[in-house]
Amino acid sequence: MDDTNSADSTAEPAVEGPFAECVLCREPTEYPETHKGVTLCPVCEWHEAQRTACSG
Repeated sequence: MDDTNSADSTAEPAVEGPFAECVLCREPTEYPETHKGVTLCPVCEWHEAQRTACSG
């Protein structure tokens, strides 16, 4: 059995450019330009998650 062609359920689908700009730093995001809503780059997403996380 050849597992090299099996799909990994945890992998995100490949999105081809053009990519939307981050609304905070204007870097390219992982989202296509057609994505609706606020788009953040991975770095800004991480900072936003840290900012809004409960400290406890």
